[in-house]
Amino acid sequence: MATEPSIDPAAATAGSRPPKPTIARTAGNVLRGGLMGLAETVPGVSGGTVALVTGIYSRLIASAKDLTDVPRLMLTRGEWRDAARRVDWWLMLPVAAGMAIAVFSIAGVMETFVTEQPVYSKALFMGMIATSIVVPFLEIRPGSLDTRRAKLNAAALFVVMAIAVFVLTSLPRTAIDDPPLVLVFCAAAIAVCALVLPGVSGSFFLLVVGIYAPTMSAVDERDLSYLAVFALGALLGLVTFVRVLEWILERHHTAAMIAAAGLLLGSLRALWPWQTPEGQALGIGDEWPAALGLFVLGAAVVGLVAFAQHRLYASDAAVDDRSS
Repeated sequence: MATEPSIDPAAATAGSRPPKPTIARTAGNVLRGGLMGLAETVPGVSGGTVALVTGIYSRLIASAKDLTDVPRLMLTRGEWRDAARRVDWWLMLPVAAGMAIAVFSIAGVMETFVTEQPVYSKALFMGMIATSIVVPFLEIRPGSLDTRRAKLNAAALFVVMAIAVFVLTSLPRTAIDDPPLVLVFCAAAIAVCALVLPGVSGSFFLLVVGIYAPTMSAVDERDLSYLAVFALGALLGLVTFVRVLEWILERHHTAAMIAAAGLLLGSLRALWPWQTPEGQALGIGDEWPAALGLFVLGAAVVGLVAFAQHRLYASDAAVDDRSS
């Protein structure tokens, strides 16, 4: 899929409206949103990574930041209309529509797969997460780990994050068939951050905390009360956590990527295919041939996405070098 053309920063003055795209580009944005929505229903694939690969990540995040400025400026009687005009609605609305269509279409299938095939679903998602560890490393900016001290600090952060998450996911847990709405609200606020941090899957976080299947079921059955609480939590995350993450990514980008990779490595404990409902690890079962095949399949899918992302950045860097 071709990437979206970049917008001239000189033309993007305060209060200016993004240009109206053609019908073909609008349809392409709906398709991009559909791919992101599909990714967000699969634990192990990040919607943020898909946005990167399809070339709309920077524009999407910039518009999301402008969008979160609107309610804040309305409350403080600021120039919220200028912020609203800066939002690239021709991108945001088609992408949102595509995501909604994909999520509501596939949620029931994913919920059934996770609840009825726990060994096979965990094996598939484990393969995806195992390969996803590479994705944050691909985001590290050249030259940020040139010194010995920087490398040692990065290694220490990686190990600490991996161990911390491994320990947390090893704690006894119970299956949550009817999660409290407070948990749903908080989990949604954190899961939405996956749109900002490529390589981290929001659905995987829901899987670890035990509300992935209930959330997919609520989407499939149109449980409006559950979905309303989830949407409010996601909105809170978008307005607060996303801006914090943007600040971290801007000022401590390498540390954020290293921490994300460690988080993914430690979280593999939660996806060991053979475990009790309480999370106690068991030995390898008789299903191992099919489970191994699904693990390899999941790893290959995310590997292809990561490879495409790497090639995209290499191509963009080559273009920048020729134009400079």
